[in-house]
Amino acid sequence: MELTAIDYNGPEAAERFVESLKQTGFGVLKNHPLSKNLVQDLYLQWQQFFDSTHKYDFEFTQPKQDGFFSTNKAETAKGAQYQDLKEYFHYYPWGQCPEDLTQITLDYYQKANRLAQTLLTWVEAESPNIVSKHYTQPLSSMIENSENTLLRILHYPPLKKDQTIGAIRAAAHEDINLLTVLPAANEPGLQVKTLTGEWLDVPSDFGYIIINTGDMLQEASNGYFPSTTHRVINPTGAGQTQSRISMPLFLHARPDVKLSDRYTAQSYLIERLTELGVL
Repeated sequence: MELTAIDYNGPEAAERFVESLKQTGFGVLKNHPLSKNLVQDLYLQWQQFFDSTHKYDFEFTQPKQDGFFSTNKAETAKGAQYQDLKEYFHYYPWGQCPEDLTQITLDYYQKANRLAQTLLTWVEAESPNIVSKHYTQPLSSMIENSENTLLRILHYPPLKKDQTIGAIRAAAHEDINLLTVLPAANEPGLQVKTLTGEWLDVPSDFGYIIINTGDMLQEASNGYFPSTTHRVINPTGAGQTQSRISMPLFLHARPDVKLSDRYTAQSYLIERLTELGVL
């Protein structure tokens, strides 16, 4: 089994994409609207930010969670023994951001959101009636004017010689949100756990966009779309000396959106963040 890239402009793109989400929790798109040049510029400019001490001027604030998280503030995945080997910046249009990065980051954020809205429309259109009856409103409308949708700019530093044995860049986890939109990173390492328990490499060809389902879509679809476990493994050989930049956009429904009889988006988010030790 392997993940193959789907042509965004192909005649069966929506059908193939949604089927991939159903079978693996992931979909990989090529020939999509997000500019490779924009993504490349973002990688380069944010790498410079992480390489500087300037990043410590933007430490995150509670309870807003916007800003810079250093390596000693990184998450520990639910059930994991060690913290992830990463640092990152939480970007929201309303939150703090280095002035020289604000415009390019907002530009990407808005364009990725528009793409995501299209993809949610695809998901709804291709959902069987037995599934779509559970949607309390159109999926694409759940993210309209949502201030919780998060662009996380991740930096995985080169590995240290005295690295803790067993610690990896991102331990196995699921995402909390509806969909995650991720440009292929500048280095490989992302893996998805298949329904049979095997770890599958996700294509990292530059220019691809990787989308995965999150817990909120799983809840809203009454379990039809699986929130798939994934991880970022440590590189080997020369790759150990290389940084890795990744930019997932986590699509969050507005807090008031009813996901199911059990949860609103807000109650679900609080529950999951508490489990992660973030709140």
